[in-house]
Amino acid sequence: MTQRIKALSVHLFTATGAVFAMLAMLAAVQGKWDIMFLWLVVAFIVDGIDGPLARKYDVKTNAKEFDGVLLDLIIDYLTYVFIPAYALFASGLMSGWTGWLAIIVITFASAMYFADTRMKTKDNSFQGFPGCWNMFVLVIFATEPNHWVILGFVIALNIAMFLPIKFVHPVRTERFRKVTLPVALAWVGFAAWAAWGNFNVTPLANLGLIGTSVYLLVIGAIHQATDR
Repeated sequence: MTQRIKALSVHLFTATGAVFAMLAMLAAVQGKWDIMFLWLVVAFIVDGIDGPLARKYDVKTNAKEFDGVLLDLIIDYLTYVFIPAYALFASGLMSGWTGWLAIIVITFASAMYFADTRMKTKDNSFQGFPGCWNMFVLVIFATEPNHWVILGFVIALNIAMFLPIKFVHPVRTERFRKVTLPVALAWVGFAAWAAWGNFNVTPLANLGLIGTSVYLLVIGAIHQATDR
């Protein structure tokens, strides 16, 4: 197999994320939240694998007629932002005007963030909360806090998208990667466990989901503070 075919195969692999996004959306419209999140977890796994493959096979050189970054951003907006925001609204976890406010600020602010050329730092971290609403909403489904608590987190994370705070990329941020990558993989496992059990699982799954989420949320800021 030539390098060009391998590079093109990476683009095709990335594009499967759009299929998983559609399957997740169809499940969401039917109110099958567990199935929706399982498809989003699959898309999350694809997103974690395609980047290293793209760099390994140098898609920018060997398959340059396709823009892998743009393809990735389109799919990420669907799976990280659009579908989770819909689920947050349609599930009834946020009622009345709070639900409307949440989906408006999430979709609008995330669109601006994804278009921000400053979103990546020199150490391959993200500057500002990277719009991982799929992760946030899955934790919300698992824990079901009060809708005012959810709204507070939504507002805080939307503000955090545009603050000079680092958030790690589990694969590309080298510092503490030996810890961060296993934690991210554990998050995927806990997320799949929670969704597979339709969020009626043991407290251990929820505790694991919360613990790994907190680590991934704050470790970038800890990097930043200790660098100084």
